Amino acid sequence: MQFEFDQTEPIYQQIADQLEDMIFTGLLKEGEQAPSTTQLSQELHINPATVLKGMRQLVDRGLLEKHRGLGMFVAAGAQAKIVEERKDTFYETYIKSLLEEASKLGITEEHLIELIKRGYQDGSIKNQSPE
Repeated sequence: MQFEFDQTEPIYQQIADQLEDMIFTGLLKEGEQAPSTTQLSQELHINPATVLKGMRQLVDRGLLEKHRGLGMFVAAGAQAKIVEERKDTFYETYIKSLLEEASKLGITEEHLIELIKRGYQDGSIKNQSPE
């Protein structure tokens, strides 16, 4: 984990984001124990309360589970939940604005689909199988 202390995003949010990325990429697997608050605070020289605040965000979202006396573990279905959340964010952030701009330019749905296909075909986008 790496942090940018001069960044506008709070450190606890950076912790939550990086742990989420670790779950998303499979670095932390479902059922696996997450690094402890103490471990992270000592390794990163950060106040344990800051680490805990970031981890609580993931608990509140159902991505981590507290096991009393044992620590925090990646919840079942956490990776799939992150994928779905990120797909929703992708739609809200990119697709809606793409459609608005296409509409302003008079680009039809068919032409927009052609443009997207062209992006895949010209090699600028790596074609991945849909999930």
